[in-house]
Amino acid sequence: MTRNHSVAFFDTQFQKQVGTGDFALNPFELAVLPHLSGRVLDLGCGLGNLSIAAARRGADVVAIDASPTAIAHVGRVAAAENLALKGIRADLAEYRLDGQFDAIAAIGLLMFFDQARALQLLDDIQQHVRPGGRAAINVLIEGTSFLGMFQPDHYYLFGRDELERRFAGWTVLELTHQTFPAPGDTEKAFATIVAQKPGQ
Repeated sequence: MTRNHSVAFFDTQFQKQVGTGDFALNPFELAVLPHLSGRVLDLGCGLGNLSIAAARRGADVVAIDASPTAIAHVGRVAAAENLALKGIRADLAEYRLDGQFDAIAAIGLLMFFDQARALQLLDDIQQHVRPGGRAAINVLIEGTSFLGMFQPDHYYLFGRDELERRFAGWTVLELTHQTFPAPGDTEKAFATIVAQKPGQ
């Protein structure tokens, strides 16, 4: 299991959030939640806030993250509430998707890999969404100046319109660009897309 800078960064953050009971959905998760139903895969699930919310709404969810803190929390909630939710700890730098899903979410994940792996994983996501199913992707884009959470030379900032181009042929259901202030007088620029795969 590779423990790179980004995994350690977030595992520490997740420990703090568990300690304070901070499990609120972020704006991106709130936006994509209505699109997650049926068999759902949440890649880079973090503390599982989105996975848990989708499972509570009746989805059958597989939640994957490299953080041991995150996956332990997902398991505790799933057991306590008897949810159709399975947490899996995996190194997403090497993970290969298996099976078909009605919806796949990757919120704040793909930018934590180099370009080749980020695009390979995006293609893998597209291949494993069932015809008529949905992909919900959120990434940091060019213009982002807050880089402290990244392992040097191990990240990829997508072009502003790159997600839309890479979902050519899909029906775009949601597409937003948002910028937020970040520590040290920096900013984070995001693109979020929800797209439906052609077919039944």
